[in-house]
Amino acid sequence: MPLGAASIHLRVVVTWVSIFPLVTVGMTVMTLSGPITATWPTWLRALSLTGVVVPTAVYFVVPRVLALSVRWTIWRRRRSAAGESSEY
Repeated sequence: MPLGAASIHLRVVVTWVSIFPLVTVGMTVMTLSGPITATWPTWLRALSLTGVVVPTAVYFVVPRVLALSVRWTIWRRRRSAAGESSEY
């Protein structure tokens, strides 16, 4: 059975798994840089955080996590197919 495009559910999980750690690290960096970013308005902190997180996720993290999920799906299908063929 060929693999099609990833389901919307898988894409949501992959996106969340990719973005959550990046946002966590970004918020930590902003907290540690306290005197610099603490005085910024909320919209500017959000703009700077998403300006780093979104491109990093889209170009680097999401493709790698999606590739891992595809490899895992292929491995799982081969494993279940091997189990089915050994039953007969």
